[in-house]
Amino acid sequence: MEVTDIGNKEEGKVWHRKPTPGRSVLVTVIRTAQQAKTVRFLHVTFDTTGDSFLAGDHHGNIYVFDISRNRFRLVQKTGQACTAVAFSLRRTTEFLVALADYTIKCFDKDTKQLVSWMRGHEGAVSFISIHSSGRYAITTSSDTAQLWDLDTFQRKRKLNIRQSVGIQRVFFLPLSNTILSCFSDDSIFAWESDTLFCKYQLPVPDSGPRISYKAFAVTRDGKSLAAGGRSNLLHLWCLDSQQLIRVIQMPSQVRTVRQLEFLPDSFDGGASQTLGVLSQDGVMRFINIHTCKLLFYMGSHDDAITTVAVSPNGRHIAAIMDNGSINIYSVQSLTQELNKPPSSLVAVVSGGEAYQDLSNLKMKVRSDVVHKPAKSSGRRTQVKILRPSVEDKENELPAGLNKKRLVAMLKAFGEYPAKYRMFVWRSLLCLPENHSAYSSLTDKGLHSSFLTLHDKYPIKSHKLQRGLQRVLSALAHWAAIFGEVDYLPLVAFPFVKLFQNNPMLCFEVVATLIDVFPVNWCQHWFEYFPNPPLNILSTAENVLAHHDKELLQHLVDCGITSQLYVWPLLETLFSEVLTRDEWLRLFDNIFSNHPSFLLMACVAYIICCREPLLLCSQKQDFEYFFHHRNNLDVGAMIKEAYRLMGSTPADIHPRTTLSDFTPLTSGQYPVFNQYPEFIVEYQSRERERIRLQEMEYLRERQEVSALRADFVHRQAEEEAYFAQQDLLQKAEEERRIILAQEEEKLTEQRTKLAAMKRELKVKELQLLDATRRRFLKHQQDLRASHIKRLDQEISRKMDLREQETATAVQDLEVRQMELEAQRKRLEQHLLKEQQRVGREVEEEVRMKMKAGERAEENYTELLHNAETNIQVLEESLAEAYQLGLESDWQREVVGRLQQVDDEQEKKRERLAELQRQTVAEEERLVDTMRDVAGRKWDEVMSTRAKLQEQRRSWSSVEMDGQRAARRGVPDRTAFSFGTKGANPAVRADSASNLRPAGTTVVCLNSSSPSDSTSTNFSLDRGRGQLDSGERELLKEIRELRQKLAARAKEGSLTSSQSVHTLSSVSQ
Repeated sequence: MEVTDIGNKEEGKVWHRKPTPGRSVLVTVIRTAQQAKTVRFLHVTFDTTGDSFLAGDHHGNIYVFDISRNRFRLVQKTGQACTAVAFSLRRTTEFLVALADYTIKCFDKDTKQLVSWMRGHEGAVSFISIHSSGRYAITTSSDTAQLWDLDTFQRKRKLNIRQSVGIQRVFFLPLSNTILSCFSDDSIFAWESDTLFCKYQLPVPDSGPRISYKAFAVTRDGKSLAAGGRSNLLHLWCLDSQQLIRVIQMPSQVRTVRQLEFLPDSFDGGASQTLGVLSQDGVMRFINIHTCKLLFYMGSHDDAITTVAVSPNGRHIAAIMDNGSINIYSVQSLTQELNKPPSSLVAVVSGGEAYQDLSNLKMKVRSDVVHKPAKSSGRRTQVKILRPSVEDKENELPAGLNKKRLVAMLKAFGEYPAKYRMFVWRSLLCLPENHSAYSSLTDKGLHSSFLTLHDKYPIKSHKLQRGLQRVLSALAHWAAIFGEVDYLPLVAFPFVKLFQNNPMLCFEVVATLIDVFPVNWCQHWFEYFPNPPLNILSTAENVLAHHDKELLQHLVDCGITSQLYVWPLLETLFSEVLTRDEWLRLFDNIFSNHPSFLLMACVAYIICCREPLLLCSQKQDFEYFFHHRNNLDVGAMIKEAYRLMGSTPADIHPRTTLSDFTPLTSGQYPVFNQYPEFIVEYQSRERERIRLQEMEYLRERQEVSALRADFVHRQAEEEAYFAQQDLLQKAEEERRIILAQEEEKLTEQRTKLAAMKRELKVKELQLLDATRRRFLKHQQDLRASHIKRLDQEISRKMDLREQETATAVQDLEVRQMELEAQRKRLEQHLLKEQQRVGREVEEEVRMKMKAGERAEENYTELLHNAETNIQVLEESLAEAYQLGLESDWQREVVGRLQQVDDEQEKKRERLAELQRQTVAEEERLVDTMRDVAGRKWDEVMSTRAKLQEQRRSWSSVEMDGQRAARRGVPDRTAFSFGTKGANPAVRADSASNLRPAGTTVVCLNSSSPSDSTSTNFSLDRGRGQLDSGERELLKEIRELRQKLAARAKEGSLTSSQSVHTLSSVSQ
């Protein structure tokens, strides 16, 4: 077994060595990718011819394998695994691929282009069925089935089902418009594809176990359906009667049926008898559905099969194995044992051990008659070898058939069984089936003589049209004369229609029929080419003259020759005057008899139709009669032909001029040259010359047509141009007249318009002046009101600031009064405490004076320590109180100053707004504000310096007063707190009472260099200075505004004067 690894090749040979005849597996195809990994093939399908098939692998690569040409080719890379593939029946180069993303794509295998992209499924598509016409397709998934139009690639219908019932398969029946849908509940419905009307439902068997259908197969004639599933039982249905006709039980090794396929046969008429059953063990068993016998099988447990595809011609089977490879099987090799001829009816008797010398002598004995060797008196026995007669040898046919018996059966029944007719014809004609020779002819392509065959012989079926072209082209390539014979399509068409699924057999039948070396039924037809065979026609006329002189005389009287009543029957082989069944019956007899039977059949047809022919007198009537069907009994015509074969004298019998039947040679077809070659060559040259002349004529005609069209176009353009010029000239003259009139009117209107413009200009200037004056006045009013609002705002702010200042002063006075009252209370409390302490001390002194000098000293020291502590405490208390008071004053003064600064900042912002209104005034105002701010700062600094000087003078005065009081007051227990308005001498006197010798008392009113403010600082004085500065600033602002207003008035006066001067000039 040869193994072919296609690897990453895009094309190549399927096998490199021709397969050995008799081997069932022709070749095994595998594909290995990088790192020697095998890429599995998933699906295969054959085209309509059965010579090539598609295969899709796991990587999404689609290959076409052509078995007849021994070539493979990569046609598409989809990039994802395919779930189903199918060929298009209408456009043979297109194919459909269902992909893992639930879409279906249509590609062209020749151009490798994407034709269409169909979406709509929500699950993986498991099966694609194509209608026999090739126009529609059905795609099936587990949840839905969709009907597509392959002309527009649009979805026509969608089959929705309940979720509880799944779809197993939906497909078209062959040769009909019926759709068969099979569901998971074993229900099978038949629908009309056009209207989707439910035609019938197959009854589900009630008895027996449920099969759960998974696999289905239909015969080519669409009359039988086989179904199988999870059982070893197969159900065979008759779709015509909608009945279950048979239940087939497979062997016990079969537990589940995966796939069913009918094996077609060329001679079964579409009613296939062999059914292939693929089971779970990977073995496909082929059985006869009538006898239920196992015929042969493929695969094994070690080399299991996953899926198969059977070619439509029944020659090859492509099987995808469990390891992902493809095995291509030859059906002929698989059925070799079945197609063996029956055992010979002759028995061979050989001598025994007792007759060693006669071991080389054999006697063949026929099974029906037993011949015994005659006994002799001598010791040596003479043996007579009985050989078959010459007649029996001539009657022996291939496949074990006997021609004599076939003829006897034909005469008994009138025709061969339709089921075996093709098989019988193939045996009678001894077809060699030269596949290689036929392939070499078809590889040459279509012959140039038949490229336009569809124009002369239009056929509705494209398949028949292509088949007829293919057969005729092969005949023309075989012999050049067949490219020149006009009536060859009429001869070949019936056989093309009959053998449309097997073009090679069709070719060999036609070649056998018209072969003249060796001679057969059409011998001597081409001796007078291109004229009809006059010698054959005269022979038929002589036979008619012998058997029916009256009819021949009538034909002669009407001027009808044999070319009108014999040749139409011969060149069409009776296909125009007989129906299909009648034609098949006639050719059953023609192929079973001598080639002269065809001429006798023509004469018999004429004699059987003598009554209507005798009534015809016009030539047109005879022509119509021999080119159309007539009311004729074919059985009577065949009997008449047999009568003519037996009763015709030998001197005029066609048998004497026609040779016996001789089949085609095996291996290569014979040379066909029994025709006038010079005529054919002359016609070929003439045809080629005519073709070239016709091409030249068409080219010249096209050029002339183009020139004529160009001339007509130019002529029309010229006429249109001149007409347009005339119209334009007339229109131009009219427009000139109108233009002159309009110019006069326009001149008058311009004069009026100039006057009106002057008036309007004056009015416009007056209005502009008035508007400008109003605008200036409005601006002045706005500015005056704005200034007034600013003045009011400033005055309000000043009043508010004065009120705040007065309130602050009042608060300070109240605070001062509160502090004064607290001071007085504290002084009173301190005086009372001093008096109490003095009395206690005096009492203690009087009490202790008697204790002695030591007690007095201790008491004095103790009193000194107490006084010192009290003095320290009083100083700390006074200092803390003074610091708190000063900090409050400082914070309040800083807050007031901050308010003043904020108000000044607001004033600056308002001045900035005025500055943005007028640029000149803004600069002057800014300069003025800077000057005023500088003067203010100088005043503030000078005021601060003066205050510091006053503070120093006050501190010096206080120090002097304290020194004076220290010298004049002896009391040490008196305390004093200095406040604003108190006498420094009194404070010094009170403080000197508590200060012992050698100690210093700090006065609360004393100032230190570190103090930033003083209790004697005058807030009213600083406020007054700031108010005076602000008043001066506002005064300057008012003066500037008055100057600006004056300038504006001067500008308005000058503009009004200019307007008056313009108006006077215009007047």
